[in-house]
Amino acid sequence: MICDYQTNKVYLAEGIKGYPKVAENLLYALYKEGIETEYLPDSKSKKHVWARDYMPIQLEENLFLKYVYNPDYLKSASEYIPPYISMIKSLKLKTKLTMFVIDGGNVVKFRDCVLMTDKVLVENCVRNELAFQRALEDLFEADVVFIPWDRYEMFGHADGMVRAIGYKHVLLNNYIDYDKNLRMEILERLTKEGFEVEELHFDMPRPSRYSWAYLNFLQVRNRIFVPGLGLEEDEKALEQIKAFYPNHRVVMVSGCLELVRDGGALNCVTWNIRTPPPPADDDDLPL
Repeated sequence: MICDYQTNKVYLAEGIKGYPKVAENLLYALYKEGIETEYLPDSKSKKHVWARDYMPIQLEENLFLKYVYNPDYLKSASEYIPPYISMIKSLKLKTKLTMFVIDGGNVVKFRDCVLMTDKVLVENCVRNELAFQRALEDLFEADVVFIPWDRYEMFGHADGMVRAIGYKHVLLNNYIDYDKNLRMEILERLTKEGFEVEELHFDMPRPSRYSWAYLNFLQVRNRIFVPGLGLEEDEKALEQIKAFYPNHRVVMVSGCLELVRDGGALNCVTWNIRTPPPPADDDDLPL
């Protein structure tokens, strides 16, 4: 399992240019930190900006998991689904295929474990949770742990809820500020599975409803790019993330509020991998 701290290259949908402040500031930050960046093919539409969700999951340096990207929240908005199959072929990635409906934003990777919200059970009409979990573990070649879906967030993405700090060491978003019941459910699930949990927290009378977005940062190697929203919470978020990731350089990318208002942040609009994957035949590997 290739984790974020092992990656060295970032792909963006060209549609990111529809958010000019984000595009300019993120590309400059990546350039300044010496991180190779490239646009995905056939990705000029602003509606295809959410690269994390539809691009395959890197399992090994030369092997990616290709899944069905057809989430229920896009059933009546198919124009938001890019030609991801042809995009993957254009990049000549070596893939194995599953017919499970998966959303890349719902996959938070650890060294030998994956966290996902249990919305994936709904997307795949699962009747036997244990059997489905075992099937996912075979695909990922890693343990899979389900956490409760935040029902106020229709996408069901885990990457806005938890992020990896280290082996079975996780950073939980600031649910302590606005949803203590869900916080307790998540903590109970994670501690039962042996995770050590840290938490973001904004000690102020009324944290912004956009404060969830700070956790949706981009991590490449030992660099972390945190979305800057132009809010009072910006500095508090930066300070906390620096403390939780002391061996990383943490950079704030300003101008991200418009992007966040549209439902995502920096992890959502990026697809970071470890390169170089060797060229491969177009056919998927048999499972």
